[in-house]
Amino acid sequence: MIPMAFDYEVAESVDHAIDLLGQHGEDSKLLAGGHSLIPIMRLRLAAPTVLIDLGRLEELRYVRDGGDHLAIGAMTRHRDLLFNDLVKEHCGIVGWTAGLLGDPSVQHRGTLGGTLSHGDSSGDMPSVITALEGELTIKGPQGERTVEAADFFQDYMMTDLGEQEVVTEIRVPKLAPGTGWSYKKFSRRSQDWATVGVAAVVERSNGSIGSARIALTSMGATPIRAAAVEQALSGASPDAVAEASQSADEGTNPSSDDAASAEFRRHLARVFTQRAVEEALGR
Repeated sequence: MIPMAFDYEVAESVDHAIDLLGQHGEDSKLLAGGHSLIPIMRLRLAAPTVLIDLGRLEELRYVRDGGDHLAIGAMTRHRDLLFNDLVKEHCGIVGWTAGLLGDPSVQHRGTLGGTLSHGDSSGDMPSVITALEGELTIKGPQGERTVEAADFFQDYMMTDLGEQEVVTEIRVPKLAPGTGWSYKKFSRRSQDWATVGVAAVVERSNGSIGSARIALTSMGATPIRAAAVEQALSGASPDAVAEASQSADEGTNPSSDDAASAEFRRHLARVFTQRAVEEALGR
């Protein structure tokens, strides 16, 4: 299907983008890579009257060492994350997951800020950034503010972004030595959205599990932390993973659709949580 007619503006800076959002109001949309927005426009699920293209904002393409964290510009493409040396060294789960997103054309055009701002709970990166307990820097007419990932995703395709705000940076903590990670997902076909995905970040301590942070994809309207599993694994033996993973679907609200029934998604959440945690532990 062909999208509804729209006007097109090019933002020359972040401040210019904010001004354009103010001029055109709630019917305008920001365009980053376009691989999330354009498909739903073609389906007439979104019909913005104005697209504001952020593609020329090179100042938002970077990965920087922030001391205890990595600072990633919102317009950094997935392909850049996949091959970035800082990401590989300090937070490999981000680069690994970037390499799972769609095909090379998606990875070369899609951006981290774009996929997070889209707020789709079946997306892989929202769960990864949630498991990492990352933060997003947002700029608007009143200046900058910082939002934790857990608070940014509010409902299905609804985020904490105001009408005149732009995500400018994502901050993820550097993973400490002894921390393992994994992102596992099940899809019906290669390059599909995740039917269910699991992001796991596990700290090891003296042969036991120090802590585990686990976020689920496609198990509700937003990325969901598997709190019951996290609590069960804190201070536990690695041998406890299989039993603890049986509570992975607690507190979730998966949908039934053409990809899977809610019951099957619950089953997948338990199975893939166990696999992700075990991989993070190097088992």
